[in-house]
Amino acid sequence: MAQFMDVHHGFEGITPEQLREAHDADLAIEKDEGVHFERAWADPESGIVYCLSEAPSADAVERVHERAGHKADEIHKVPLSI
Repeated sequence: MAQFMDVHHGFEGITPEQLREAHDADLAIEKDEGVHFERAWADPESGIVYCLSEAPSADAVERVHERAGHKADEIHKVPLSI
């Protein structure tokens, strides 16, 4: 499976609790698409949230986020990491 980094905009003022709720919503349904969300980061000041996942495709990541109620603005395949 490939790794993907996705980006969400518009989350100015997000709290740790809200980030956890959004991440948990993804985790609750990720298996339906064969996705595993590994980690999420947020910058409350800029309103940007980042999510790292392993998935069969960017489309699978997109479907999970849409169903969880927070569509990604960008999804990038991560072909190389160290």
